[in-house]
Amino acid sequence: MIGHDGGRPRIDAAALGGGQGERATLLQFSTAFCAPCRATRRVLAEVAAMVPGVGHVEIDAEAHLELVRALGIEVTPTTLVLDAERRVVRRAAGVPRRADVIAALGEAI
Repeated sequence: MIGHDGGRPRIDAAALGGGQGERATLLQFSTAFCAPCRATRRVLAEVAAMVPGVGHVEIDAEAHLELVRALGIEVTPTTLVLDAERRVVRRAAGVPRRADVIAALGEAI
C-alpha cells in the first residue's frame, strides 16, 4: 500500500478506491464520531469541486489501521495532499482553511 519515491511516501492507487484526481488528490483520514472530520469533508469537497483534476478521498482510519500506522496518522482529521503520482507533498491535522488547501495544492500540481 505504501512505497517511497524520492524520500516521500507514495500511496498505492488501490488504497484510494478509485477516487484519485488526475492532477492531485486530497486524502482525508476520518473516524465515525469526529465532528471536525465532517467540517473537513465539506472544505475538501468544495476545493476539489473548484479545482479541475483534483479528487477528494476519505478513508475511515479505524478500518484501515495498517495504512494509518504506515503513514504516521495520529489524529483525525488528518489531510494528505498527494500529487499526480500519489506522493505525499503536504499533510495537516485538524480542520483546514480553504485558502490553505488551495495553497497546498499549488505544490502538488
